[in-house]
Amino acid sequence: MACARCNDTGWRPVVTDGVRRVERCDCWRDEVKSQLVVEARIPPRYARCTLDNFVLYQNEKLMAAVAHARRFADQFPAVQKGLCLIGPPGIGKTHIAVSVLRRVILERGARGLFYDVRDLLRVIRSTYNPVVRTAEMDVLRPVMDAELLVLDDLGAEKPSEWVEETMNLIVNTRYNERRPTIFTTNYLDAGDETTLDSLRVRVGFRLHSRLHEMCEFLEYDGGDYRMLPANGGPDDLATLWKRHKGRRTLPARAHGPARAQMKESPAMRELQWPGGKAGRS
Repeated sequence: MACARCNDTGWRPVVTDGVRRVERCDCWRDEVKSQLVVEARIPPRYARCTLDNFVLYQNEKLMAAVAHARRFADQFPAVQKGLCLIGPPGIGKTHIAVSVLRRVILERGARGLFYDVRDLLRVIRSTYNPVVRTAEMDVLRPVMDAELLVLDDLGAEKPSEWVEETMNLIVNTRYNERRPTIFTTNYLDAGDETTLDSLRVRVGFRLHSRLHEMCEFLEYDGGDYRMLPANGGPDDLATLWKRHKGRRTLPARAHGPARAQMKESPAMRELQWPGGKAGRS
């Protein structure tokens, strides 16, 4: 059905102080925002996530994390730091991150982008295949240039030299360009270097240091939403949380940071930082 105000032209006539002119119609703005949401690559499972439909219950750190995320969305783009949501699986970290991303796209018209870190690295690797016609920078440039980037499940990829250098390149570029990033991770921010499944070991010392400089760390625990009964609500989540409080840990997936010797990619050489390899500070 054609727009009654602009007849689907995207422009509507207006009269101001007796002067007739045209301006962009609201239907055009809505269409642009809808397209930005599509281009953000938000997974269908999270397509309707908002902070308003996030199920809250009496959990001080969870409520503080949601309040912090809401303030971030309210203040965007005038934010000094990104966010790093930390906690065990199933507590709503991705829901919160996507909710903020959707809101800044729909309310601010920002260009946002969502990537699961493992999927992003898979796509970058695929560009090394001569059969694939996509260049590495065709993948990296939108990730580096997005006004708001969500990187989900940081640290899930098996550590290697190539993974560390690639992630450092992306994060350092965004840091230098003052572009905020929201990270989610299951790995706790343990200060002990001998804790093999800590965030510091999984992502490397350089990236871990940069994360602390560019993000507010929001670490919390909670009930596993994936274990919630079909008609469950806040009380059920609170019960799940209290039942497993302090007992939820990640399986030991790492046996120390692997250092696979992989050839540095052309894009890293192209964006090499002064005095060393790409992303080195």
